[in-house]
Amino acid sequence: MTTGYLWLKAFHIIGVVTWFAAMFYLPRLFVYHSSTTDEAGKARFCMMEDKLYRIIMQPSMIITLVFGIWLLVLAWDAFAASGWLWIKLATVALLLGYHHYCARLIRAFAVDQNPHSEKFYRVFNELPALALILIVILVVVKPF
Repeated sequence: MTTGYLWLKAFHIIGVVTWFAAMFYLPRLFVYHSSTTDEAGKARFCMMEDKLYRIIMQPSMIITLVFGIWLLVLAWDAFAASGWLWIKLATVALLLGYHHYCARLIRAFAVDQNPHSEKFYRVFNELPALALILIVILVVVKPF
């Protein structure tokens, strides 16, 4: 591997770490927000959710995708036939859906139209962890 490729990989990993940090924290905010009854608390959670999404989660997703796609393009011939890569890419596609669903939930909370229970958000909060476990195993072990 060239030094340039390793730099791209490092920036991709940095993007992944910050994206996942936001995907772990935002649904936790939803858990607390869904059980908040006072207007000041609701407004505070709306502000926190919006800022986390716009300032950390969205840019991190973009960084992850840009550097991930760049790495794919550079090493396509080496990885195109790898089964693990296709499962990883499918999992990333699901994470993108999760990411955008979080934006939808933020908009619903902003107009006081929370569509789910606290229990839903507690389960929803665990989905990125499962995706992370799968992706790390696929990338490190390369089982197929």
